[in-house]
Amino acid sequence: MSRRTIVAMPGDGIGKTVLDETIRVLDAAGFEADYVEGDIGWEFWCNEGNPLPQRTLDLIEKHKIGLFGAITSKPKDEAFNELKPELQEKGLVYSSPIVGLRQHFGLDICLRPCRTYKGNPLNFIRRGQGDVIEEPEVDVAIFRQNTEGLYGGVEWSDPPEHVYDALMTHPKFSKNFGWSPKEDISVSTRIFSKKFTERILRAAFEHAKKYGYKSVTVCEKPNVIRETSGMMYKMAQQIQKADYPNIELWNTNIDAQMMWLTKNPENYGVIVAGNMFGDIVSDGFAGLIGGLGFACSAQYNPETGIGVFEPTHGSAPKYADYPVSIVNPIAMMESACMMLDFIDEQEIAKKIRKAIAEVVEEGKVRTYDMAKMPGRADVVDNGAASTEEMTDAIITKL
Repeated sequence: MSRRTIVAMPGDGIGKTVLDETIRVLDAAGFEADYVEGDIGWEFWCNEGNPLPQRTLDLIEKHKIGLFGAITSKPKDEAFNELKPELQEKGLVYSSPIVGLRQHFGLDICLRPCRTYKGNPLNFIRRGQGDVIEEPEVDVAIFRQNTEGLYGGVEWSDPPEHVYDALMTHPKFSKNFGWSPKEDISVSTRIFSKKFTERILRAAFEHAKKYGYKSVTVCEKPNVIRETSGMMYKMAQQIQKADYPNIELWNTNIDAQMMWLTKNPENYGVIVAGNMFGDIVSDGFAGLIGGLGFACSAQYNPETGIGVFEPTHGSAPKYADYPVSIVNPIAMMESACMMLDFIDEQEIAKKIRKAIAEVVEEGKVRTYDMAKMPGRADVVDNGAASTEEMTDAIITKL
């Protein structure tokens, strides 16, 4: 294939470290690309009042594919206090740049796979019959609607009069909240549209069909959140009946799903949910395969071909200041493999995944989390692999 240009967005904290190490692996695996750096994150909020500058949006619009490291987000008041003094007079309000990316480019489909690595000491284990220790194999693909729901950003504190008056027309609002002064109320909306609900459902069913998963589970709360969760499940029933009769459709409530997570995780194949519940359940399953050091994700728009690929861990600023980086880069590398799949470079993705699997199973090189050490600066002196050493081991396998 022709040489690609990838927008590399290190972001904050450990983002730059894991992204740089991942590019080393991509180079070693034979992926030919040019990387242009996109500005995003806390530094640009503090100095420019915008954590997602237009110049970065322009780069992604041009090149279509982004690799993203990690982001720092802080509560509203803290974010305001860290702005340059001359910017504090402009009425700026911080909002997450990664959420901004998703909404700007319509990256409504988010895929978060959670797969067990053989030999990973962090894999979930349980006690079976006769006190036998079992290590179930987890292979779950979680589809999260990425642009709507609770993360849609339609919310108010002390809502405007016309919004408040509209809310008061709902009998449950007037009965349960009408007693409160308007200025004491904060409101967040949970909006689902049929267009994008159908799109995430079809993406989930297509993935199940393509990769041989036997079931798609809608993980919502339709018994209580009847309009939004109820709409998603009803549409899933219609789609399954019409177009995917050979794939089973399961329905779980998010709270019960989290309880069942450690009971029978091997029974689940593809899971689909709205924004918040998809975020929750994907972190839950990530915990079963080793935690955030192994949690990767893709978010993309199938109409435009724009995709951004990122680990789901945060920026971990404490670790970013260590003289030797100790963080696990595998989640970032797996995210890069998802990028390779997206741009039809599956053979290179297979090579990288195979190399990672061999290093994990061999067990000679383990970052501090895999060695079950506290995240202190001295862990490398005590036998844990540094970020660079883990990368070197993977490149050796390549």
